[in-house]
Amino acid sequence: MGFPGTWMTESESMVYRVVPKCACSTIGQIMFYSDHGEFFDGDIHDAQTGLHKWALDHSKDPITQRIQAHDTYAFTCVRNPYTRILSSFFDKICGIQRNGKRYRGNLVPLLIQKYGIEVGGDDGKQEFDQIKSFRRFLLFARDTIRWRRPMDPDIHWSAMSGHISTFIVNGGRYDNIFWTESFNDGMAEVLSHVETQKPVDLAKIPRFNESEGHGPKRAHPVEDYFDDLSMHLVYEIYKKDFDLFRYDFENPANKMPIGEIDLDEVHAKLGD
Repeated sequence: MGFPGTWMTESESMVYRVVPKCACSTIGQIMFYSDHGEFFDGDIHDAQTGLHKWALDHSKDPITQRIQAHDTYAFTCVRNPYTRILSSFFDKICGIQRNGKRYRGNLVPLLIQKYGIEVGGDDGKQEFDQIKSFRRFLLFARDTIRWRRPMDPDIHWSAMSGHISTFIVNGGRYDNIFWTESFNDGMAEVLSHVETQKPVDLAKIPRFNESEGHGPKRAHPVEDYFDDLSMHLVYEIYKKDFDLFRYDFENPANKMPIGEIDLDEVHAKLGD
């Protein structure tokens, strides 16, 4: 299986396991900048050069060697499951993607037909009942993850622990897992352990939010989207994420973690 979703600087200074909707665009650009002293011109997910990626054939050997040797600093980044699934809904379901089309072609029409979801019209800009539609999307997300119906789960709403575990199962070990919610502290910790080709001043790094502006703006506080049933569904899908990465399941309004991540526990529980 190898190391899907893994990126590494060309200088082999650091290895990163991408977790969708967890600041991956910004992290990728920082990695690119740390080697080249400039940012990739465009969405870093489109870069075919300047960064090793598991999806590129010439990158597979160097990534595998560094991960198996455990001599390159390896990290990933996580996010509160409540805000992550909300962000997926507004970006991927309601939003028009950067190619000018809906995400995954017939996905949105399927959701409108089977789950009664509204997405703000053809351009995603019209008024609609965001809370009602989001809760119906949550049912769909649960169906894809639990029963793989009406389709396989998408990487943007499948559990973070699932993404993170592939790295461990295939012989990798994380040196650091940090929270999107305290991004600068976490990324500073990573950079303090590696020698970069070019100096990186985190205070001057812009946020590369590639999904910004794709979809309608969230009209309500996070907690308004989650009633008792939705919280139950979220816990059913993301129990491991809440437990391992120390997020507050009881209070959707609290996006901050409530404890420290135990790396040994993560490796033990996700390495089966």
